Amino acid sequence: MSMFRHLQLPRAARSLRATTKTVRAPQRCYSSSSSTSRQSTSLVLGAAAAAGIAITYHTFFLPSIKADEGVDKYPGTKQPSGQKLISYEEVQKHTKRDDCWVIIDGNIYDVTDFLDQHPGGAEIILANAGKDATKIFKPLHPPDALDTLDESQHLGPVDPLTMPEPTEEEPTEEELRIKEARKTLPPVDAMLLVNDFEDWAEKVLSGTAWNYYKSAADREFTAAENQDAFQRYYFRPRILRDATTGSINTEFVGMKTDLPIFISPAAMAKLGHPLGEVNLTKGAGKCGIVQGISINASCSLDEIMSSRQAGQQVMFQIYLNKDRKASEALLHKVTELGASAIIFTVDTPWRSKRTRDVRAKTAVAPPPSSDGQTKSKSPLGVSQAISGYQDTNLTWSDIGFIRKHTNLPIIVKGIQSMEDAELCVQHGVQGIILSNHGGRQCDFAPAPIDLLYEMRINKPELFDKIDVMMDGGVRSGADVVKALALGAKAVGLGRSFLYANGTHGEDGVVRLCEILAEEITNTMRNIGANNISDLKPQLVGPAGPWVYGNAPPWGGKNKA
Repeated sequence: MSMFRHLQLPRAARSLRATTKTVRAPQRCYSSSSSTSRQSTSLVLGAAAAAGIAITYHTFFLPSIKADEGVDKYPGTKQPSGQKLISYEEVQKHTKRDDCWVIIDGNIYDVTDFLDQHPGGAEIILANAGKDATKIFKPLHPPDALDTLDESQHLGPVDPLTMPEPTEEEPTEEELRIKEARKTLPPVDAMLLVNDFEDWAEKVLSGTAWNYYKSAADREFTAAENQDAFQRYYFRPRILRDATTGSINTEFVGMKTDLPIFISPAAMAKLGHPLGEVNLTKGAGKCGIVQGISINASCSLDEIMSSRQAGQQVMFQIYLNKDRKASEALLHKVTELGASAIIFTVDTPWRSKRTRDVRAKTAVAPPPSSDGQTKSKSPLGVSQAISGYQDTNLTWSDIGFIRKHTNLPIIVKGIQSMEDAELCVQHGVQGIILSNHGGRQCDFAPAPIDLLYEMRINKPELFDKIDVMMDGGVRSGADVVKALALGAKAVGLGRSFLYANGTHGEDGVVRLCEILAEEITNTMRNIGANNISDLKPQLVGPAGPWVYGNAPPWGGKNKA
């Protein structure tokens, strides 16, 4: 049972938080990425030593590497099993563009044929060629990240007796900055507003993490507008109503939740905390809310699903792969593992320029090529580097493809027009999420709260035909209540949970839920609504005539 099942407010949860073991962020700040989907094989290397910062990349696949002669030709010693150990000295010889090896967890991989296909550019791998890249690779990858590699790509284990003695590296300037910032980080109970987590995340996260989480498309107008738009809607409180008892429990797409919020799928939680998405799962379980799992999560799907409480419900987000067989396998897996719904994300038909993310990558020039050969394509930011497997040829028929391979409810995420909301009804999906991907795709896309209002004014019948949710720009319990009053079944937050995880781990996730529970309850009682079912469009309206004209016509066909 979650802490909010009977409207228990923030202080009641502290005994639960006290049982959570706090895990400190790792002393060093290396970055990489991986995909829960296993739709693509992850191999990510950062030039931390060369560049002085952590850089994240996600690779889409590793082609087969020729190794016809096996590894016996390399000098080393025999293990008891007879397998050849390769000396570290031998590994150090393979540092060129046409002959590139790396060591990860004591095993050697030949990545020569992959260099020019690496979305982050070949130089970032070459900077670590012939070296042990474990410290860079491992902190942000699930245990099974390399399991799907072809056998020919595994050259064998390195001889541990030939490895150099580990030396203590001097901390980088950024590592020192983070260490000092964390000394001043307030305890989790001192976080009073949703934005408090964001303010502190900017101080204590690595530059890579902050720029990836915060980044938005182009000039970031839509990202800002998502938040600002909520300020155009004010409450119309009703008075003299008994506010003694009530509940904020609700349900959407058949999933019960103790708060009318959910965690929107957002990638790369390990950039902020070493336990990554597992913190989100455990925190969501304690608070009785539904988590949306990103297909680009930095923990494996098995890790995340095994972290759930008994009966805990999660949704799984999918981008369809160019290789549809991979998507089929993934849909079957998440269904078997017990997901409660599929989120089909449709608002990323083409790449976008997420300016902060790309600028952070290009702030440090890649190391020059040591072999005089032509350099590979320009490196990408984290966002672009983890999305190369996604199919850009998506049509409405793909809803049928998903339905063919799972019996789970389908929620289409990324609706940005009333017309597409109507088409979702026609195609029989169970839910939609009004969203513009947090302003990360199309700058000047409409704010979801504005689209929600537009639907309520012009197509109120849609709310009886399909469960409507929204995310984007939500930064308070009052924002949540505005959306609920206009007809949303539940409201998602993505970045805010990443910030909370990055500052305080699982405790931060729980505390964020506490803050929202308190603010939602306070707002509802103060406008005359004790239960979610009491929230009607009549309780909210535009703040001024410059938005959509005069006061909303909450009568006739528009009456909720």
